[in-house]
Amino acid sequence: MTAESLEQRGRWPVPPPTGYTVEDLFALPDLPPHTELIDGSLIFVSPQSYLHLLSIKLLERGLEQSLPWELKVVREMNVVLDKRNAPEPDLSVIRASAITDDRLSRFPARDVLLAVEVVSPESESRDRTTKPQKYAAAGIQNFWRVEQSGPGRRLVIHVYELDQVTNAYVHVGIHRDQVKVSKPYDIDIDLTVIDVL
Repeated sequence: MTAESLEQRGRWPVPPPTGYTVEDLFALPDLPPHTELIDGSLIFVSPQSYLHLLSIKLLERGLEQSLPWELKVVREMNVVLDKRNAPEPDLSVIRASAITDDRLSRFPARDVLLAVEVVSPESESRDRTTKPQKYAAAGIQNFWRVEQSGPGRRLVIHVYELDQVTNAYVHVGIHRDQVKVSKPYDIDIDLTVIDVL
C-alpha cells in the first residue's frame, strides 16, 4: 500500500498507551471484518484462501452432524478471553444457552467448549502458539489446530485437551483421514471428502 492510498483511506487508529480493550474493539468505527484483539493490539486478518474456506466448511458440517441440542457451532466470531484478548477462532462449539440475542457478535470463553483454528500462512505463529496458549489460560477445554499439508488438499488435525493441573493443552492425537473423538461430544468427520466439496 502506498502512502498516497493510505492517506486516501484515512489514518490508522492509534492505540492508547496501554493498548486496546475488548470494549474498544467493539466500539471503534470502520474496523475491517474479522478484526481480532490480541494482547491489546488489533489484528487485521488477511483474506482467506479457497482451501481455507473449504476446510472450515468441511469441519463445520462435520461438527454439526452429531451436535447435541444444547450446543451450537459458530463460525468466525470473537471469543472474549479477558479484557485485552478477543481472538476469532475459525470455528467454535459453544453452549446454546450463550445465544441470548441474535445480534451477538462475541461469546465469553466460559461458553466455548472447542476452539478450532485452520492455520494459514499469515497467521501461523498466532494459530500455533499465541492463540492456543490464550485459549488454555481462559479455560477452553478443547482445541483443534488444523494444518493443510502433504500432496493435494489433505487436512491434518492436531487435537488438544486442557490439563487441569498445568492449565495448558496436552496433545492427544493427530488425525489425517478421519477425526474421531469423544470430547467435547462424539465427533466423527471424514476428512477425505474435502476433495469433493
